[in-house]
Amino acid sequence: MKYLALLRGINVGGKNIIKMSALQKAFVEMGFSSVQTYIQSGNVIFESENNNSLTLTEQIERSLSEIFEYKSKIVLITDSMLKQIIEEAPPGFGSDPDNYKYDFVFLRFPLTASEVFSQIKVREGVDSASCGTFALYFTRLTSMSSRSYLGKVMSLPVYKELSIRNYNTTVKLSDLLK
Repeated sequence: MKYLALLRGINVGGKNIIKMSALQKAFVEMGFSSVQTYIQSGNVIFESENNNSLTLTEQIERSLSEIFEYKSKIVLITDSMLKQIIEEAPPGFGSDPDNYKYDFVFLRFPLTASEVFSQIKVREGVDSASCGTFALYFTRLTSMSSRSYLGKVMSLPVYKELSIRNYNTTVKLSDLLK
């Protein structure tokens, strides 16, 4: 089975610096195959015979915490889930990158998109947000992005259970999973 692990809190603001080569090596040592990383923000694609996402998440978090000496949290997504997340994006999502920024908000299990969506606020004329089955979709006007409420998501207690990736990164990760 193919998976995407989105690591939280690495290589941000000089904290929890992990080289992608070391991260790839750690996943190989955990017994995963076809391991590849994509950009420095902690995106790992791999294959496993284990189809239990919960036990895989626990195994990966425990191992990464030990290897890299930080409190690891990941969002684990199957290839079919990522395909569905992209397919469920609102009409036009990602279609006007000259004027808008687009972000996918991924959720750690057992959190649901509807639970998080109820906590999200948007600034009229600047932001919009939509809810899917496994993710949220956040759009903000580039010219007014400093007024966006996306930054307020980071102050919510639930933020530690989320991982945000922009449109281009998410689409590239989907291509790499194929």
